[in-house]
Amino acid sequence: MSSIYYTMAALFFCAVSHAQSVEQIDGKIAGNLKEHELIYQHFHRYPELSFMEFKTSEKLSDELEKLGFKVTRNVGGNGFVGLMKNGPGPVMMIRTDLDALPLEEKTGLPFASKVIMSDADGVEMPVMQACGHDMHMTVWLGTAKVLAALKREWKGTLMMIAQQAEEKSGGADAMIADGLFTRFPVPDYALAYHVSAELPAGSIGFRAGPFLAGVSSVDVTVHGIGGHGALPHRAVDPVVLASRMVLAYQTIPSREINPLTPSVVTVGSIHGGTVHNIIPDEVRMQLTVRYYDDETYEHIMSSLQRIGDGIAGSAGLPEKMFPEVHSLGQTPPVINNEELTMNAVASFRSILGTEQVIEVEPLTAGEDFARYGRTAEKVPIAMFWLGTVSPEDYAAYLDHGKELPGLHNPEFYPDFVPTYKTGVRAMAKAAIDLFNK
Repeated sequence: MSSIYYTMAALFFCAVSHAQSVEQIDGKIAGNLKEHELIYQHFHRYPELSFMEFKTSEKLSDELEKLGFKVTRNVGGNGFVGLMKNGPGPVMMIRTDLDALPLEEKTGLPFASKVIMSDADGVEMPVMQACGHDMHMTVWLGTAKVLAALKREWKGTLMMIAQQAEEKSGGADAMIADGLFTRFPVPDYALAYHVSAELPAGSIGFRAGPFLAGVSSVDVTVHGIGGHGALPHRAVDPVVLASRMVLAYQTIPSREINPLTPSVVTVGSIHGGTVHNIIPDEVRMQLTVRYYDDETYEHIMSSLQRIGDGIAGSAGLPEKMFPEVHSLGQTPPVINNEELTMNAVASFRSILGTEQVIEVEPLTAGEDFARYGRTAEKVPIAMFWLGTVSPEDYAAYLDHGKELPGLHNPEFYPDFVPTYKTGVRAMAKAAIDLFNK
């Protein structure tokens, strides 16, 4: 009888504790909402390109410092790290990105970006937060503020990191190379959001295991023997060779890779020749390769070279003129740690409700958040989709097939209030639960 009593008492205490935690989180969010909406509008109005997020980094790091975090700036460039030590316990890393895209905004918002920036080559271009990094920063800051205010509810070290250059990739590598996991504590958990242009505001999408694809940009140079367009028999036409290669490349995912293993090989650019009647001696192609495991990536890269060599050899070219296949580097796939993902999902569902936490399929987009889980420290990582679509637009999408502006679209913007509230509520609850696990 006594064991039943203690079990019931423990369950009652847990329920009360959970209700108090949720009430505290919601109270802090309500108090921060107006201030953080203005901060969001600032980041939206004044975006900066990858590796050039100087003012963005300065403002966000100043805001974090106000909350009592010990901030170390210029980690790997414009990145920074904020630490809040709160007794013994796990180390929790929560990450945001900082950069924007070279797009002209067409949202019509009163705080729309009108920024024109010069890139690293001095080319002027419009800039826009078309991938939701302004939302990432604001939810990240909101989460930090809630957790700082609720220090009595958790023990451990909160590690808030802000990373430059996610869009171009390289920002995560730069922070790691600058000692992210040697100058600062090694996280027990690393969490992040990416906004979704397809899920309704108020919801979160999750996937344990493969979440986002690995990405590699590949340059292929196809050599030939140039000549007069009227005398093709005296040339070896690289335009024809490249055309054969484009078609043959599609047999890699369709005939060489296991049908149950997703992969993509896309030729996004092909350039060769100058005028109508000259056969060029060279064609250049640019490819994107997508994959979810290293073995698939190595197979694709090997096949790109093998296919090119075979086609060049069949045209009678010597081996020294076989195509050159060169990867410009790769962003590895985001593979969510299953235990961490499902622990966070349990927390999300406890505060949002089961229906608002949706299991999704993997996507072949890329994200360099993956890098933090690929170091020698083997940090468990988990990334989640944060829904942004307003209830009205989502209902029109479901009922009438209304087109929703996607990420990297000049008309994309999130429905701020429900997106912010959901993001902060869920992340703060997951962090507190993981600290206390």
